Amino acid sequence: MTIREDFLTTARIALDLLRHDEVARHWNTPSALPEFGVSGLAGHVAYQALPLPSMISAPVGDEPVVPLMEHYARAGWTELDVESDFHTRIRAGGEKLAAEGHAALCDELGRTLAELEKSLPGSENRPVRMPHWGPWAVSLDEYLLTRLMELVVHSDDLAVSVGVDTPEFPRPVNEAVIDLLTRMALNKHRAIDVVRALSRKERAPQDITAF
Repeated sequence: MTIREDFLTTARIALDLLRHDEVARHWNTPSALPEFGVSGLAGHVAYQALPLPSMISAPVGDEPVVPLMEHYARAGWTELDVESDFHTRIRAGGEKLAAEGHAALCDELGRTLAELEKSLPGSENRPVRMPHWGPWAVSLDEYLLTRLMELVVHSDDLAVSVGVDTPEFPRPVNEAVIDLLTRMALNKHRAIDVVRALSRKERAPQDITAF
């Protein structure tokens, strides 16, 4: 499986979760995440795929292309409070995408994935960027890895929010996401603390979270 195939598979699993009746039933209720409603969280899940068609069809910019860990270091969002402007914009963006309702959001994501199934596999591994990142880009395949992480993490958030089982993702997807989260955790914690958390419960620290 390539990262492109893994992304499409993961996004399809997330779409199945979004289509769940319990998501529709809880649409206007709070989610498991502070300050995020279920509708906004669903919009944020969908957002991990929705911009991609325009991103891969847009002209390549002249921004520097940076490695993935440098991207996260530059972005700095993992250190921000939930009330920060950055996270407030993220929540507002999710709510905006969900504004037309549950069915409309699911339909939009379904159409986007149908388009990506045709266009994404043959796309070059070109630089891509999101405007709110700052003046840099990452390669498409590394961007897709970040979307895998977002889809897996936020699918769990959404499932917990509406009281359904978290979807099962393929093992290669879980391995890629756990590898990325581990590398991100090493940016915030001592390496030995991460090692102990994974190997020695009697010495494991309370927190090795990547965010």
